[in-house]
Amino acid sequence: MPKRSNLVIMLADGEHARLVRRDAHGVLRTEQTFDSIAAHKRSGDLGTDAPGASFHSDATAHHAFTPRHDLHELEKAQFARFVAQQLNGMEGKGAFDALLIVALPDTAAAIESALSGAVKTTLRGTVNKDLVKTVDDQLAAHLSPWVSAPTRNVRP
Repeated sequence: MPKRSNLVIMLADGEHARLVRRDAHGVLRTEQTFDSIAAHKRSGDLGTDAPGASFHSDATAHHAFTPRHDLHELEKAQFARFVAQQLNGMEGKGAFDALLIVALPDTAAAIESALSGAVKTTLRGTVNKDLVKTVDDQLAAHLSPWVSAPTRNVRP
């Protein structure tokens, strides 16, 4: 009988992440959660919310600079790198040999780009869905192509 891989599923959005594994019976269970500290902050709390201003030397009018980056988008990218760092640290300890990332395309790409080479070799796929708030019991239905059905003790 082939050995079942030690699969880790990382469910993530820009502000929350869950690490999911099969339990002893093959049922998917959340093992760890991660939350961004900036998840519910206003833009003004993340940094300056007013753009800088400038004036021309020959006029008294001030002109606002447009912000170069959306502070919430920068925080989401930073959180994705944090999630990747967690996976990189786990792989170094031999905690998994197969990885599935479940996130919307921008978040999945940000996580994948920050993964170490060793972790990238364990990546079995990316599912472009936001399943962070999906309860454990319903995950298997969404991930059936990547996760085998749970094993059940069936008595004849």
